[in-house]
Amino acid sequence: MNPRFIRNFSIVAHIDHGKSTLADQLLLKTGTITAREFRDQILDDLDVERERGITVKARAVAIHYRHQGEVYELNLVDTPGHVDFHYEVSRSLAACEGALLLVDAFQGVQAQTVANAYAAINANLVIIPCLNKIDLPVTRTEEVLDEIETVLGLDRRDVLRVSGKAGLGIDDVFLALIERIPPPHGEVDAPLRALVFDSKYDNFRGVLIYVRVMEGAIEPGLKIRFMKTGTQHEVLEVGQFRPNNVKCDRLTAGQVGYVIAGIKQLGNVHVGDTVTSALRPAAQPLPGYHPPQQMVFCGMYPIEATDFEKLREELQKLSLNDASFSYTPETSDALGFGFRCGFLGMLHMEIIQQRLEKEAQIDLIQTAPNVTYELLMLDGQVLRVDNPQDVPASGGLKEFREPVVRVNFILPAECIGPIMQLCEDRRGVYKSTEFLGPTRAQIVYELPLAEVIYDMHDKLKSVTRGYGTMDYEIIGFRAADLVKLDILVKGNKVDALATIVHRSQAERRGRNLCKRLKGEISKHQFEIALQAAIGSRIIARETISAMRKNVTAKCYGGDITRKRKLWAKQREGKKRLKQFGEVEIPQKAFLSVLETGDD
Repeated sequence: MNPRFIRNFSIVAHIDHGKSTLADQLLLKTGTITAREFRDQILDDLDVERERGITVKARAVAIHYRHQGEVYELNLVDTPGHVDFHYEVSRSLAACEGALLLVDAFQGVQAQTVANAYAAINANLVIIPCLNKIDLPVTRTEEVLDEIETVLGLDRRDVLRVSGKAGLGIDDVFLALIERIPPPHGEVDAPLRALVFDSKYDNFRGVLIYVRVMEGAIEPGLKIRFMKTGTQHEVLEVGQFRPNNVKCDRLTAGQVGYVIAGIKQLGNVHVGDTVTSALRPAAQPLPGYHPPQQMVFCGMYPIEATDFEKLREELQKLSLNDASFSYTPETSDALGFGFRCGFLGMLHMEIIQQRLEKEAQIDLIQTAPNVTYELLMLDGQVLRVDNPQDVPASGGLKEFREPVVRVNFILPAECIGPIMQLCEDRRGVYKSTEFLGPTRAQIVYELPLAEVIYDMHDKLKSVTRGYGTMDYEIIGFRAADLVKLDILVKGNKVDALATIVHRSQAERRGRNLCKRLKGEISKHQFEIALQAAIGSRIIARETISAMRKNVTAKCYGGDITRKRKLWAKQREGKKRLKQFGEVEIPQKAFLSVLETGDD
């Protein structure tokens, strides 16, 4: 197809501002799907997306639109809105020349609206601002237009007014896409260069590569080479997403589609790699992407030891489909063989766990998540640690550093006080306040990442009655007075329950944790001591008393010495049990480490 009739664009917005609904409406208006096929959020095809009502994976679809007698091919990429999936957004933007920026006509500019707008600006995309949900009974149109001008620096006269649900203003959107977004650059006759922006594993056909062709053309029978790994494959099929996979003859410069080349080795495909022709290779690969920086880690262990290999296979397939997820094998004294998994945030972790349990049918035990730390040793060496077990003895440690994030809050002006108090309690450093209008403000704080990821979002929603939003970015590591908090059950350290905490909070966290564990671990036939320790110093203790069995129930009347003999025998047995008995720790106990609130 002639590149001058191609437009590649993405839809970006804050969570729940109507990206997927508008995408549905664009598909319906052009006949890409029929009214019978139409359903809400057709591009959100994962079970977890439909259950939660959010977009997790970016999805591409080709739309054909007729304008002034010409047929235009509009390649749309629908993106997630949650901060944990910002990497998906950045990958999608690299495959586009323009972006539709949606803003809710009532909620206005939110934290992720700002983050995604700047991501699109940094990627040199043409931004088309859209005021969505104008059919709502209550809107703040003029105030929201002021916010778009003051916060995002976009001209209010360029803002389109649409409703994805009611289908209002959709023709204006198509017109703006054709007139404002430039056609893709790239020569069809040049050597092939295609950017791999996503991939997926199919049990029957191998790896499906999702590509944006920058230069040249790709067709069945062509011998291709991945420039990063150097592996070569023969193309079996190429096609486009409409929204299901539709086979076509070739993909030329500017087009987005999929390539099947019978790839069975999952390690051969890397997101951000460049596909070129093996016989006529390109001189330079495409810039690709910055590798994602996983900041939240947890252990995942199969409940059934026989599921270990199955878990490895499923994690491999998931990492192929989600480049921001990583895993490495590890062992635990308490839980056996498993994997240390890295995520971009807590929601990302929940989604991966849910997909493993529902799609792959694997029962998991998940350890408490923690962030990555830097350790400066006395010999000048800097170690990166994502597992509390890897923290060495304090003798060789000079400095303990934790990751710090810049958090941007957008909230009602009357909630400034409670949010500032919340941040101060979490060792936050105040940076700035800016008023977006008479009733809304933007506050910036620097906070330790560990204080943000667990329950900051829930606390924010609670304090602002649901009207506050937040977005954060990693700014680096900073020295802090941190210690490793060990949990001992019956005198034995349980590695899966160890955490890293600030020294000022260690005693409180230790007491709270011991109390929670006492409620989670059931009674055994012997006494169980639960202790929290920093190094060799015990800072908290709780005791689970032994289960009492009435051994003298059958004795009636007679001499008391008979009862005493039975009690003595019971004591001996309990002493032996205490010596050799194993304590069963339930899954809920491992997650109780997350609870940071005061009891």
